[in-house]
Amino acid sequence: MEWDVARYWPGRSLLELYRGEMSWRELRIFLKHLPPDSATARSVRDATPEEDYWTPDRQLMAAMVDAQRESTYVQIKLHGDPKKTKRMRPPEPIPRPGVAKRRNPTVIRFGGRHGSGARELAKVFGGRAANP
Repeated sequence: MEWDVARYWPGRSLLELYRGEMSWRELRIFLKHLPPDSATARSVRDATPEEDYWTPDRQLMAAMVDAQRESTYVQIKLHGDPKKTKRMRPPEPIPRPGVAKRRNPTVIRFGGRHGSGARELAKVFGGRAANP
């Protein structure tokens, strides 16, 4: 809390509270309106700086980048020269909290009662069909 008072309220100190120069009400209002990335708010949430780094807008931006990379990969795989794109692997997602790494990116799973299209998809993407 002391760090946040010095950072967000320049010229003030927690010592003023004990000297009687700051009221408890002023401190309560200050704490109530601290930004979410403040040290006090982070300690109340018991969050690490890395978790706080990944705000919702950064999560969305990383998801958009992942989707674009995935789309580019699919376009190259579908329309590129099979000899040149044979060894291409799908792009890994940007590492961030809540997004797991791929376990086996070469296995293609495709729904349907009869494995509809899994073999064809495996041919296109160069993997093996999990449910042919």
